[in-house]
Amino acid sequence: MTGYVVEPMDLPTVAVAGTDETFPVRRIYCVGRNYAEHAREMGSDPDRDPPFFFMKPNNTIIPDNADFPYPSKSENVHYEMELVVAIAKGGKDIPQAQANDHIYGYACGLDMTRRDLQIGMRENGRPWEIGKAFDDSAPCAEIQPASKIGHPSTGAIWLKVNGETKQSADIADLIWNVPETIEYLSGLFELQPGDLIYSGTPAGVGPIVAGDVMEGHIDGVGDITIKVV
Repeated sequence: MTGYVVEPMDLPTVAVAGTDETFPVRRIYCVGRNYAEHAREMGSDPDRDPPFFFMKPNNTIIPDNADFPYPSKSENVHYEMELVVAIAKGGKDIPQAQANDHIYGYACGLDMTRRDLQIGMRENGRPWEIGKAFDDSAPCAEIQPASKIGHPSTGAIWLKVNGETKQSADIADLIWNVPETIEYLSGLFELQPGDLIYSGTPAGVGPIVAGDVMEGHIDGVGDITIKVV
């Protein structure tokens, strides 16, 4: 029997609310600029162009109440509060009408971003990985099963830093809602059980520094608290 030449990594997981079970994370897909006001603050036209996506490695996940280490090579790290969608049933070219059948549940997440590096890459026509896919850049709270909470399409989403509200919107404001996003994304990639989709962030993104405490909330989904160290 052939063995591994190095020790295989542990599979990253996210806790499932109210159980001792965990959700194994395969891939993390992120939707860019999926709230109109955030698109405007980033200097883009919020018209309903086709959505675009970027990815984070699955081992960038850190849990609720974890410490977020301020990353190297950056002096402008931003929070981005997001609704996270957990996929339980794979598929290609999934119709909107069937999208909810593929969803296991929902969670609160943060798409942490080295904004200075991201913008530098964007201005030079280069990939975003160093700005988006760095270690610990995908905090994710426990997943709430859709069998318990349904499929939220409206509800407040907000983020506070040190008790001060920085982002405040409604998930109904998504340019591309969750079923539409799944339909489009599954035309580009065959979705698989274990995939997470970070659905985009509202306006109000901004910098954090060591010692800050980020607290996020989505109505009907839950909360997330992360400390910057």
